[in-house]
Amino acid sequence: MENNQLKIKDYSLRFGTLILTFLFITLIIFLAGASPKEVFVALWQGISSADQFARVLSTLAPLLLCACGLVFTFMAGLYNLGIEGQIIMGAIATTFALRIFQDIIPSYLAILLGIIFGIAGGALWGLFAGVLNVYGKVNEIFAGLGLNFVAQGLTLYLVFGPWKRPGVASMSGTEQFKETVWLPTIGNTEASPIALILAVLGLVVTAIVIRGTYFGLQLRAVGQNLRASYVLGIPAYSRILGAFAICGALGGIAGSLQVLAVFHRLIPNISSNLGFLALLIGMLVGNGILWILPVAFFFSALNVGSLQLPLSLQLESSLAGVIQGSLVLFVLLARAFNNIK
Repeated sequence: MENNQLKIKDYSLRFGTLILTFLFITLIIFLAGASPKEVFVALWQGISSADQFARVLSTLAPLLLCACGLVFTFMAGLYNLGIEGQIIMGAIATTFALRIFQDIIPSYLAILLGIIFGIAGGALWGLFAGVLNVYGKVNEIFAGLGLNFVAQGLTLYLVFGPWKRPGVASMSGTEQFKETVWLPTIGNTEASPIALILAVLGLVVTAIVIRGTYFGLQLRAVGQNLRASYVLGIPAYSRILGAFAICGALGGIAGSLQVLAVFHRLIPNISSNLGFLALLIGMLVGNGILWILPVAFFFSALNVGSLQLPLSLQLESSLAGVIQGSLVLFVLLARAFNNIK
């Protein structure tokens, strides 16, 4: 009986959270000088064509990988804000590999090596953040943000320095790679089936590792109480470093996909802020790993659809970020209220 009452309270709290979020977003839209109906119609129009929906899928793949990676650090009780830098380092490592191998080995091997280099680059950058946290006693938030700036600075140096386009350095990025090392897409769209397969595979592996392995159990224990888990014989610090490395590896794959499937070159904003968006998804879904896919799809669709707002309603496309942030804010407030009770 008591369990049923708790479930009813939980569902009531979730429903109330959704209502409050909707009312808050409605108020924001009215203050922006539009009607909610017009905004939602414009958002739908922004993803309704085949090309626009393909763009949603092309954004979904790296976003899903980043969100899966962050599950590992969240489970360990850590906020890995360095995911942005890990995406960037994965992209840099992939670009490095393609510049060397695209002309000397078969294309499929160059692509494979590009992804492997991306995994290594992201994992090493994630492990660096973990080492700073574990051995340098630097808070993971500050360590991650600092490494993000370093990775971004390295990208700018490469784009405008050693890897600049012949005769010109431009914000458009490095010279475009040969089409033979582009990931294949569906028709003439931006959606790559290989990228989607990698993303779904990452989600499946994440769910299995977190819920069905001893490593996942230990990771949850570390996240619940670091000191107690250490006293009980769990190698807490190595698990933290492992979580950072795995998160970085998945972020590195996301960076590889940005190079191989989306931009086909290294550009200054190669991460497209997908890491920060994945952080919002992680905070929103909590321990609900199976919710990552629908929430990531919703956020991806919202990002792409918002590009229609300036065209249709003369509204800023950043309104999508307000909607996403509001949703996360009210969910976190609801959890805090539930914990107080």
